[in-house]
Amino acid sequence: MENIITFFDIPATDFSRAVSFYKAILAVEINETDLFGTKMGFFPSDGKNVSGAIVQGNDYQPSMNVVVAYLNGGNDLQAVLDRVASNNGKVMVPKTHISPEVGFIGMFIDSEGNKMAVHSIN
Repeated sequence: MENIITFFDIPATDFSRAVSFYKAILAVEINETDLFGTKMGFFPSDGKNVSGAIVQGNDYQPSMNVVVAYLNGGNDLQAVLDRVASNNGKVMVPKTHISPEVGFIGMFIDSEGNKMAVHSIN
């Protein structure tokens, strides 16, 4: 088993707002589709690494009290955190050094009210 996690869903109340938020903070394209009545916005993936989607449907409710996903912050997660507030989110934990081996983390509340995190080595 290479990864414990293979895919994640980020619940959204306002799908368009959530897609815009993640496009802006991560500087990525998101592929939008509708699967069986659930709106889904897929993050980029090469098929070899863990990825996920923004989802809006009857069974998905944003929350600060569930599992926290750590998104890839690239070379320096500060660039991601710098874009959170201007896109209707809130930084909860600023860039914080954990250790030389682990690197840095930061936490934020997204535009939908989900608690999320970001990680980078630098």
